[in-house]
Amino acid sequence: MDYYTYILIFHIMSFISWMAVLFYLPRLFVYHVEHIDKPDFVEVVKIQEYKLYKYIGVPAMWATVISGILMLVINPVLFETGAWIYAKLFLIAILIAYDYSMEVYRKQLLNSTCKKSGKFFRAYNEAPTLLSILIVTFVVLKDVPVYFTAFMLVLFAVVVYVLIKHAKEPNLDVLK
Repeated sequence: MDYYTYILIFHIMSFISWMAVLFYLPRLFVYHVEHIDKPDFVEVVKIQEYKLYKYIGVPAMWATVISGILMLVINPVLFETGAWIYAKLFLIAILIAYDYSMEVYRKQLLNSTCKKSGKFFRAYNEAPTLLSILIVTFVVLKDVPVYFTAFMLVLFAVVVYVLIKHAKEPNLDVLK
């Protein structure tokens, strides 16, 4: 337990780094898709996507997962503190799946086989925000507030609906 606090600090910092990638990479996908007619720009974005995912995202994800497992091994009492730890682990599993889905989309974009739109990636970009809000809430409160969780799910469903159905594609001519 002497090192638990240091592992916790490392875990939090790793989580912040991982979340930065999860927040920004889908935004690069939006730029990639919406500027597909500008090959020089897309080539730069492809390099950014690769480096962000491979050099920051993957190591940060593994650092988060390994330090989290280490904390659970050192302090197994966490499993006895209520449902929040199981809810957090479930959401982390979803976050890991989301992370791997980004690699699938990155490779599709790299090979020009991705059929997703900018609207899709804008909506897709909301998932890590929702998951991080819920994870942090569960950890801080050491509880799973049902009404708050339901409210957040509904709120983000509305946001995604608005993004997909009502958001206009950007006027790219303005940027010229």
